[in-house]
Amino acid sequence: MEKVIEKYQYHPEGTCSSEMNFEIEDNKILSLEIVGGCPGNTLGVSKLCVGRTVDEVIELLHGIPCRNRGTSCPDQIAKALIKYKEQR
Repeated sequence: MEKVIEKYQYHPEGTCSSEMNFEIEDNKILSLEIVGGCPGNTLGVSKLCVGRTVDEVIELLHGIPCRNRGTSCPDQIAKALIKYKEQR
């Protein structure tokens, strides 16, 4: 059976980033592009997500705050992946 690469786009709320584009295959993140936000941080977090499972990234990043926003780009990645799982 051929594996399917799923493309998933999410628009975060309460952060400087405006878009998150995921490629996921068999519950593993193949790529993550974050548009906007702090370039070094978003690129670094993206690279750390690649190769990990969706559940692992949710566990690592959910609830991380940025300043007094109540969320952050890492937290929004986790929320994006929770929504992705709910839609499947």
